[in-house]
Amino acid sequence: MIWNRTLLTFLAGLFCASTALAADKDTRLYEMRTYQAHSGKLDALHARFRNHTMKLFEKHGMTNIGYWVPVENPDNKLIYILAYPNREAREKAWKAFQADPEWQKVKKETEANGPIVDKIDTLYLSATDYSPAIKPLKSGEHIFELRTYTASKGNLDNLNARFRNHTLKLFEKHGMTNIGYWMPDKDQKGAGSALIYILAHKSKEAAAASFDAFRKDPDWIAARKASEQKAGGSLTEKDGVRSVFLRATAYSALK
Repeated sequence: MIWNRTLLTFLAGLFCASTALAADKDTRLYEMRTYQAHSGKLDALHARFRNHTMKLFEKHGMTNIGYWVPVENPDNKLIYILAYPNREAREKAWKAFQADPEWQKVKKETEANGPIVDKIDTLYLSATDYSPAIKPLKSGEHIFELRTYTASKGNLDNLNARFRNHTLKLFEKHGMTNIGYWMPDKDQKGAGSALIYILAHKSKEAAAASFDAFRKDPDWIAARKASEQKAGGSLTEKDGVRSVFLRATAYSALK
């Protein structure tokens, strides 16, 4: 009887732990949107977001996560991320936003001399099970880094396991801040092969120093070796790691 009670207590603990983990998992739909402004129109685009668009997004149930521009920005890009409860909520929110008389008035006024945006790319994303809760950063200057990994064939799960079990902790050890980790949804470009994440650094120089120390860390060397032996080779495709440094806009919640 004592053994049975102990077993039941143990199983109940496991159930509670798994329930807590399920409750903590971020199940929201994320959308990364990349705008390319017409030449000379990027400041006007920033002004529209700062003064109108963000508030209207929130009004219609969208969550503003962060707004950035590439450090090197010859294409006049603005990159931002929104979150929604799910895809259905996303469609409903955008329909209401676009029909909002206030938005229609703002759009008409800000485009009196022509359109501001030349091109829009969107990507629907889901958070990985190890993605940290997104929260404001400590005060001070930050540079952000948007990193996109393309896993080698059949190795996305192995890549995620390495990040979950080793990489995130080692990034933090070497002064990098994990912001968020996502994978494209099933019907999106890169689905089943891409891992997209954002780090924060104190500066580009700090990022270089952190990654140099990370790559030399014996724990990382061992984790990489073991994971590649298990997979039979590299977990990413050749030239399958891309990095873009970003600066937060003045109106971004993350900065």
